[in-house]
Amino acid sequence: MPRYMLIMRGTDESNAALMAGFEELAASTHQYIEDLVKAGVFVAAEGLADAGQGVVVDFSGETPVVTDGPYGETKELFGGYFLLDVASKQEAVEWAKRIPAVTGSKIEVRRVAGDDEMPLDTAGSAEERARRESDGQI
Repeated sequence: MPRYMLIMRGTDESNAALMAGFEELAASTHQYIEDLVKAGVFVAAEGLADAGQGVVVDFSGETPVVTDGPYGETKELFGGYFLLDVASKQEAVEWAKRIPAVTGSKIEVRRVAGDDEMPLDTAGSAEERARRESDGQI
């Protein structure tokens, strides 16, 4: 089955509202995760720490530049995610609609690319791999 990431995005205002009602939201989120597990679709879920404590590594120039804090003047920040193994995008959307959230937050639903879409050729180039296969090395 395809996997979908439900990306939690919030603004300063929605994050403040989240913190104001944290105990209630935490209990609702715990129940939501239990529902995901019971349905057999739960893969993982994580929340992220304050974006102001992170860094950005920028590869725009010849050498990477590291700066403190979130990227640019972001209006919305990625706050965490749920990773689900579901049958379809519509099923992922239905689960996203059930996430305990505060007014102003958003959930982005994205399919995780499969191995066949983004193959990692750890054995080298296609030509090198073909040569090694014909030599019986793979």
